[in-house]
Formats: sequence, structure tokens, C-alpha cells
Amino acid sequence: MRNPSTSTPSIAIVIPGYRCESTIKEVIHNIPEWVSSIVYVDDCSPDQALEMVRGLQRTDHRIVVVEHQTNQGVGGAMLSGYQKAVELGAEILIKMDSDGQMEAQYLSKLVQPILSGQADYTKGNRFLHFSKITSMPFLRRIGNIGLSFLVKVASGYWNVFDPTNGYTAMHASAFPLLDTDRIDRRFFFESSLLAELGVIRAVVRDVPIPARYGTEKSSLSELDALINFPSRLAKKFFRRILIQYFIRDFSAFSLFSILGLILILFGTIWGAYYWLQSIRMGVPATTGTVMIAVLPLMVGVQFLIQSIALDIQNVPQEPIHHENNLHLD
Repeated sequence: MRNPSTSTPSIAIVIPGYRCESTIKEVIHNIPEWVSSIVYVDDCSPDQALEMVRGLQRTDHRIVVVEHQTNQGVGGAMLSGYQKAVELGAEILIKMDSDGQMEAQYLSKLVQPILSGQADYTKGNRFLHFSKITSMPFLRRIGNIGLSFLVKVASGYWNVFDPTNGYTAMHASAFPLLDTDRIDRRFFFESSLLAELGVIRAVVRDVPIPARYGTEKSSLSELDALINFPSRLAKKFFRRILIQYFIRDFSAFSLFSILGLILILFGTIWGAYYWLQSIRMGVPATTGTVMIAVLPLMVGVQFLIQSIALDIQNVPQEPIHHENNLHLD
């Protein structure tokens, strides 16, 4: 817990570990002293990473080990680590990968919006450093742009980008509010977590952190993301819309979206029916018949566009936690 005599918060870094024996020592050694706890989650790693971390525990008593008997994926490891960090009394939970791509020098920058009460969750955005984004592999860059738009739609966070960026920080008070059963245990973890944060109306902010890539290859296939992510994000989108605009509230978005869908459906059915009739009978449809089809379609599309604009304006702005003037020593 926080020391009442200081304004320094209790911060825990959660590191999901799998096949990281060549990098994990450096990652832990670079973590600054103001971090209260380092939770290493060994996700049934087949190498010597766990033994290395246990060796580091002898000199760094901040390290806590969580050991999985079966591999649960990065999402499963992070949820275990978050839970352990909360039990330790951490107030801010940081995710840091074990491959050395996330530089510790940006930790304070990552947590600052949470410390100042401006956000509940922050994430790195590699695209805000245009001069350095060329270090990101081309296929990953293109896939990330497309995926970012889909995640915006699904989560309601139209103000964020680079959704697969795993360098993140979260205020601990948000974690118990999440429906962890709906958070993916594998590579869809970051995107599904954003969607669940959207459901609880947490405030999310991007933090500029430049891309850093070595010779390692990502375990996430761009083809796999292209095939599997859209359908999962569509489910997240419909769930968010149902909860946000029809269960918890009924707003202008709700009305515009219903009217828009009804008008588009009517115009489509009417137009298709009389188009087929005109083909079958060989008689062109009258102007009035065409207008009855076209006008509802045009108005319906306008209603849906307006509902999208309202959703964009409805990005969460009020953090679900409040902190004032906290600083890192």
C-alpha cells in the first residue's frame, strides 16, 4: 500500500514470461527503484527463465513470482499478474513484455496521466513518432492501421491508436470492474481489454512511445489477425452498443440508429421487390416507386452517420478514479 507519509503511489510491473531467458535479466535490471513490485508470471516457459528470475529474487526483494502449470497465453498471464499485484496493494498496474522491446525510460511518462487523474488506462502509441515508425515491419504497420480502426469502432475509443501496443498502465481500481471472463487469453488480449474498458467507461489515453524492434519475430501472424480479429471485434461492438445505448441509457444515438436501420431496411426491401417486379414484367418502375425506395435509404444513411458522430463525441472523459498531484520520487 502507499506510504501515508509520502505521495508516492505503489506501482507494480507485471511481466508475462515465455521463452525469455535471453532477455529477462536485462528487463528486470532496467526497472527503476520507484517501482514497488515486479510480478513475473512464468507461463509454463520451457527454458531457464524461471530459474533466472528466482536467482534475481535473492538481491531484488521486489520480485514476486507467479507460476503457471500450463501455458495460458499472454492474456492469461497478465490476468494472473494483475490479480497478484492487486493483492500486494499496488495502485497502478503496468504491463511490460519480457522481450526487451519496452524501454524502462518511458515508464514515468506512461503512468503520468494516471497519476494526475487524467486517465484510468494508458497505452503506448508507436505511430506518434513518425520519424521512428519505419523501424516497425511493413506488414505489421499496415495491419496495425486497419486493426486500429476496427478497435476504435468496437471499443468506442475513437481517440486512441495502435491497439496492439502492449506497453500499458492501469489504475488498480479499474481491474475489479472488468469482466475478465470476456478478456481474451491469447493475442487478442490488448484489443479485448480495450473493449471491456469501454464497457465500464474508463478513460484511456495514448502516450507517445517510439517503436523498438530487434531481430525477433512477432508470434502474432498478420494473416491470423486479419482472419480472426474482425469477427471478435464485431461481437465486442454489438455488446458495447447494447449495454451503453439500450440497457444503461436511451439517447439520441439509440433513436437515430433504430430509425436509420428501419428506413434502410424498408428502402432496401421495397426497392428490391419492385426492381424484381419490373424485370419480371418488363415494365420500368415509376418515378414515385423509385423515390419511395431511394428516399428512406438516403435518410436512413444520414441517421446512421449522425449516430456515428454522436458515438465519437461520447468517448469517456471523466476518469473512474481521481488522484491529485501524485509524483514519482
